[in-house]
Amino acid sequence: MENWQAIFSVITFISVIILVMTEWVHLTIAAFLGALLLVFANVMTLQDAMGYIGRSHGTLGLFFGVMVLVRAFEPTKIFDYLATQMVLLAKGEGKRLLLGIVAITTPICAVLPNATTVMLLAPLIPPIAQEVGVNFVPLLILMVFVANSAGLLTIVGDPATFIVGDAINISFTDYLWRLSFGGAIAIAVVIFTLPFLFRKIWHTRLENLDHLPHPEINHPRVLSVGAVIVAFVLIFFVIGESLPVPISPAAVALLGAALALLLSHHSRIDTVHNILRDIDWSTLIFFMSIFVLIGGLEKTGVINGLSGVLAVILGKNIVLGSLVVLFFVGILSSVVPNIPLVVAMVPLLKQYVVNVGFAPAEVLAADFQGQFPPEVLPLFYAMMFGATLGGNGTLVGASSNIVAAGISEQHGKRISFKTFLHYGIPVMILQLMAATLYVFVRFLL
Repeated sequence: MENWQAIFSVITFISVIILVMTEWVHLTIAAFLGALLLVFANVMTLQDAMGYIGRSHGTLGLFFGVMVLVRAFEPTKIFDYLATQMVLLAKGEGKRLLLGIVAITTPICAVLPNATTVMLLAPLIPPIAQEVGVNFVPLLILMVFVANSAGLLTIVGDPATFIVGDAINISFTDYLWRLSFGGAIAIAVVIFTLPFLFRKIWHTRLENLDHLPHPEINHPRVLSVGAVIVAFVLIFFVIGESLPVPISPAAVALLGAALALLLSHHSRIDTVHNILRDIDWSTLIFFMSIFVLIGGLEKTGVINGLSGVLAVILGKNIVLGSLVVLFFVGILSSVVPNIPLVVAMVPLLKQYVVNVGFAPAEVLAADFQGQFPPEVLPLFYAMMFGATLGGNGTLVGASSNIVAAGISEQHGKRISFKTFLHYGIPVMILQLMAATLYVFVRFLL
């Protein structure tokens, strides 16, 4: 491939990342234009671009399916009800409210993408915080920390985790056995920081709870059927890939979405048109565009060249490599959105393990379904922890951070970069240190 095409791909990718970080242009527009620039500059054909999108069909299918599934049950007000119950259970005590946010966000984000969960729960925080008499900005930031951390509990909880897990063909159950405890440690770190970082709220106490809102659940019969659909999806997330005919998490999510659409249409709680209209198409287009941009780096040989540099620096030292990857990706993920970062890093690490002779060249194939050599897996595990936990560092580190900032602004308060940094840096550093210890003890000793 010509050198100018490689240079053009790098400049385009870096320019998109800068635009996303600085918010000069909406992130979807930046990524979409960048992807189209590669096509119009003849770095790749439109057919090539669609091929790179198709290679990431699992990620896109999972996102779309979960978005539809969650949006279909919005009219039941189940999330409003749960959030209010959280405040009532807190009995007006700030420390119980903080722990309640952890308690309600953690299980949801373990099975739903964290940005989707924040979209649902974050709008409930400002009015509830107003009733309790506390500032809602720290509560939103806490929800983001928990959402990002809880995404490590399962392979489907965080987009970055799913992308890496899908790349190395790790099953849902294997992930639970090997990595979920690391996610639990990350949440424990957040809980440990509550009395210090959220000191004012921790010591708040509300005496009268009678004036709090008491939302009712709508369409309880529909919700009961919906609970069966959700249970079906969760069960097959766990067992689907171990069946005689394997079913991927993306296929399960899409089937759950189809059943939810059928239920909404049949019960008339909402229309298919309304549900599909409210899907976050902007995020889906952003992901597709990023996959094309990464494809440009791969096609022009940039990724292969970077993997060669990595091989020279690290050699065959997997222990050193894993620790370097965890901290390097973690720090980088605090200023670069973690999803495009892992999309770029996955092929780089794959090429590295091939270059140093740890894995055969077959692992580079897009349709490779085999198992990676066990000795190289800590590199990819380290990347999962670094990318996900590094997203807690700054306002632009993860998509859920941006979602929470937008909701905060809609309710009259802006989460500045500096404000988020005040909470994010201590949490990120502590979590990266804890994750490093876990990866080292669990996989490298």
